[in-house]
Amino acid sequence: MANIEQSPSRSMPNLLHVLPAFADETLLRLNTIVELNSHTINKYELITETGHLKLDRVGYSTLAYPFAYGCIPRTWDEDGDPLDIEIVGVTEPLIPGSIVEARIIGIMTFDDGGEVDDKVIAVLADDKRMDHIKSFEQLGEHWLSETKYYWEHYKDLKKPGTCRVNGFFCVEKAVEIVKECEARYLSDIAPKLVN
Repeated sequence: MANIEQSPSRSMPNLLHVLPAFADETLLRLNTIVELNSHTINKYELITETGHLKLDRVGYSTLAYPFAYGCIPRTWDEDGDPLDIEIVGVTEPLIPGSIVEARIIGIMTFDDGGEVDDKVIAVLADDKRMDHIKSFEQLGEHWLSETKYYWEHYKDLKKPGTCRVNGFFCVEKAVEIVKECEARYLSDIAPKLVN
């Protein structure tokens, strides 16, 4: 994991632009850069130019993230950011800025103020407690309701009614969207990189 096949350097590479999206596509494993853990209202985002984490905002309410959250390297979603990923069922807090391999179990399509801002749904690939989870449907109806509620209300005190969950979809749809975001990264972002 996280073997970037690059010689050691005095300047650290930005892993957002170095690691591939898939750690192992056949096993549905994605490289993921952790941005935040569950039970926080602080929203951290990766600075795409440097790879550092920045506090993007403090939530407007006490509605906290119900899952760990991060982004997938070398992807670019329609909202102008790397593709987001929710990591569910995490038993021990992850270290923000660290790299984890997450296994895809689905995707949630999402509109955030009129922008497409989809969220891959995943579990930690190396957590044996989650080996039996192959689809988001196995998380149960309450998980679906809680997740939909969170995303449709987390900005209510700032911009009420601007967020909409369009649906939850299977692993195949998730892989399709990851590949679309990889292609968008290659066409829109990769040509702008400087050495």
